[in-house]
Amino acid sequence: MMIPFERYDAEFLSLSEQVKSKITKLCSGTTDTDIKYTQGLLSQCDDLLKQMQVEARSVEASSTKNELLQKVRVCKAQLANLRDDFQSAKSNAERESLLLGDNDNDTTRKSSQHRERLIQTNDQISKQNETLERARRVMAETEDVAMEITSELDRNREKIASSHQRVRDVSGLTNQARRIVQSMSKREVQQKLLMYLVAALLVVAVIVILYAMGS
Repeated sequence: MMIPFERYDAEFLSLSEQVKSKITKLCSGTTDTDIKYTQGLLSQCDDLLKQMQVEARSVEASSTKNELLQKVRVCKAQLANLRDDFQSAKSNAERESLLLGDNDNDTTRKSSQHRERLIQTNDQISKQNETLERARRVMAETEDVAMEITSELDRNREKIASSHQRVRDVSGLTNQARRIVQSMSKREVQQKLLMYLVAALLVVAVIVILYAMGS
């Protein structure tokens, strides 16, 4: 299980470096192609994190599993920071693009107000996106905690089932021992009855012999 996880981890680091490079490029100017490409890289990072989480949870050793899950959480935090940096760089680049406008034409008050409204709208959308991203991260962290609790409950359920099986085994041995003791008790009673019967027969035989000798 370790080999796929390490491969996913290496791919995540490589994609993270590409995202950082694209964000730096966005700070000096942006195009729709750069934005879409960067969004695609972030989406690939998110997919890799999901695969890493699956691989980490499939590890049986508790200490190794916790170590890998901790690494996944660190990578998630890094990805969240990259998303924030991307949104910030994207907003700044779009703001600069709107403010520059068309240098070849005279700008009017109306067009300036229109651009300002567009900038405000863009800022509001960016803030909403950041809020949604934070909510998504909280949901992902909540899901992680729920999965860990579920795993712990499964382990406890297995321990309880094992304990119940041991109790049933001990109970079975106890019942078997009880039957053996009862069987031994019955044989002891039978032997005593047989001894009493033999003794009675011997007494009767002695009486008969004595009676015959007296006659």
